[in-house]
Amino acid sequence: MNKLKVISMAFVAALVVNTSCNDDFVNTQPLSELSENAVWADAALTEAFVSEIYAGFVLGGFSEQMLASLTDEAIFTHPGRNITTITEGRSNPADPGWINNTHNWTDMYRRIRATNLALKNLETPKFDNPALADRLRGEAKFLRAYYYHQLARFYGGVPLIDRPYELGEADYDAPRNTWAETVDFIVKDLDDAAALLKGRNMAAGRATEASALALKSRILTYAASDLHDIPTAKTKSTVIANFAKPELLGYVSGSRTERWQKAKDASKAVLDMTSYGFMTNLTAPVSKEEGTANYMNMSLARNGGQRDLILGRYFINAKQEDGGRQGLFNGPNGYNNWAGNTPVQLLIDDYEMMDGTKFNWTNPQHASMPYQNRDPRFYASVLYDGSQWKPRSAANQPRDPLGQIQTGRYEVVNAAGEKVTHFGLDTRSSPIEDWNGSYTGYYFRKFIDPNPAIVDQNTWQEVPWPILRYTEAIFNYAEACIALGLEEEARTWLNKIRFRAGMPAITESGQALVERFRNEKRIEMAYEEQRFHDTRRWMIAPSTLGRKANGIAITGTLKPGKTVSVYRYDPTSYDYTYRVFEIDPGKENRNWDDKLYFFPVHRDEMNRNANLVQNPGYVTN
Repeated sequence: MNKLKVISMAFVAALVVNTSCNDDFVNTQPLSELSENAVWADAALTEAFVSEIYAGFVLGGFSEQMLASLTDEAIFTHPGRNITTITEGRSNPADPGWINNTHNWTDMYRRIRATNLALKNLETPKFDNPALADRLRGEAKFLRAYYYHQLARFYGGVPLIDRPYELGEADYDAPRNTWAETVDFIVKDLDDAAALLKGRNMAAGRATEASALALKSRILTYAASDLHDIPTAKTKSTVIANFAKPELLGYVSGSRTERWQKAKDASKAVLDMTSYGFMTNLTAPVSKEEGTANYMNMSLARNGGQRDLILGRYFINAKQEDGGRQGLFNGPNGYNNWAGNTPVQLLIDDYEMMDGTKFNWTNPQHASMPYQNRDPRFYASVLYDGSQWKPRSAANQPRDPLGQIQTGRYEVVNAAGEKVTHFGLDTRSSPIEDWNGSYTGYYFRKFIDPNPAIVDQNTWQEVPWPILRYTEAIFNYAEACIALGLEEEARTWLNKIRFRAGMPAITESGQALVERFRNEKRIEMAYEEQRFHDTRRWMIAPSTLGRKANGIAITGTLKPGKTVSVYRYDPTSYDYTYRVFEIDPGKENRNWDDKLYFFPVHRDEMNRNANLVQNPGYVTN
């Protein structure tokens, strides 16, 4: 935001230089640029300007590094990306660690300035199309709210700038607004956007009335949470308790019940939109196979599953963006992919059994067959040892004719009749690509198109990133209902999600219902940038994000009398053993620090703006 001062001075200097030239040169119109007046006087150019503001979505959550790897969902395989700066609690204003450009302070304010420019020039449109002007105002209002919400959920209350700064202003150093003011500002923009976009048939990927209401549901749910209720947050964190400006982080007074009621009402407004939602009218669980298929259809946004997607970041093969390369970024190394964000055992263990009971390593049957009879969403989300996947490349099919994931080490018999060790093709000892193997023994399948024709290392896919889902609004509604004591209503809506996935009904009450709700959201929304924010706003990060990352070691030993020369997963020929291990601290040594409830404002921003206040737990030098 405050870079404007530097840019403005450079611009003024350029004008001074240019005025020393002849008038004809100065008045020449650039062939590659349009004047500001030309843009705002032309309806198509104005629409193009607003459309470009969506570029702040960047790739959504489909960057090579994913927010999942800052959580107990995943670990990032490759070194040198500054992720461990955060996961090991070393983040600081000079080196905050990996910050994606979807929530980077400077990038967000750049987009906010663009929305302010659009809104200023659309107050009195210079073109004759009132309907278009209203629609573009609605989109700009939504986008401004979205970018402010990104800042708020990472940083707390932030400077609220609602107009484009001009040259020669007396002061560009805006202070941070309170959390309450920030939430109110976002909600006001979303209410305006919903009204302006109501009834409009928008193209996929553009803001709609539904997306405005869904984002309102999210921000009000966050606002009602423990982290943003300062009396509650102070009891759970000494870092917050000792902060001199708690109003920047949450509400210092007022009624949490009223805040939860607002969140409930906002969420129900989304649920009442009958044009959205996928298979939420079931009264009993579907079959295991249907549950897996339903989850895949939502994750891939196809076969009806796209009805769950309220707002997405879309990708097309004609424009080859990295957002269409999830197979390359996260697929198995034995398929010549990069194994970027691999699931940790902590996540795997939280997938329930088909009967709704918890998985337990102390149960001999569970321990001997850990991938059988699990929640159907597990099979749609994770590639595990022995799971069926795509055909290998022609060069590697002789090693694995069946296309099965191999993340263990197994006995085979060589040409001389000797037992030797076969290292799985998808391990870090793989004969294909050992350097890109998973450290955890798993790969993530969700969002990766299973079509064998899409060869992940050299083709792109057309799977959208889910920015806002109808299912998220269900979770928001259920969470508010639980907080307000409406447990039966919460269970009713949670069971709609579970029945669709083939899982039995939730029946718990009280704290047990809270825990069941949290695990249900963890599983349903895995890898969707929900977990990082949820664990922080629930203030359970020390016991979740603070846990050491772990994985699975798998050994296949030939049964007596069995002879196998080319390995395949086969319990009739092999005895399999499974051992959970912690990730080597030299790779990643996770450590939660309460300062990470909020990200640090970068030192450069603090130096530019003397009115900024740093977040708790950080020292700006």
